[in-house]
Amino acid sequence: MSDAQTDSHSPAQVLADGSETVRAEVQREYATKLAKAELRVQAAQAGIKLGDGFTDYLDTSKLLDEDGNPSAEAIGQALASLAAAQEPQFPQIAGTGHYRNGPPPARRVSLDVRQR
Repeated sequence: MSDAQTDSHSPAQVLADGSETVRAEVQREYATKLAKAELRVQAAQAGIKLGDGFTDYLDTSKLLDEDGNPSAEAIGQALASLAAAQEPQFPQIAGTGHYRNGPPPARRVSLDVRQR
């Protein structure tokens, strides 16, 4: 128990071996990958199709919270504009088929009993 690294009673004597620095670097590296994966998951759940390589051009630091973890709120805000842009805008049409002079006139039935 004379080794300073194994002494559990005195945390101040534990030598810093750089593992915290390495751990922080690994967390930063994988936080961006996690943010991209979370973005793809939320997009799939919302029915948004992301183009191939879309996440390669993103600044993933904007998708992370203060702790360096993926922020669901920031990802949701990023996808909100894409969801609105992907809603189809179809023109109002009369029906299926081709009509030269517009849709055919509706057949009118007289409600007068005498003309039936």
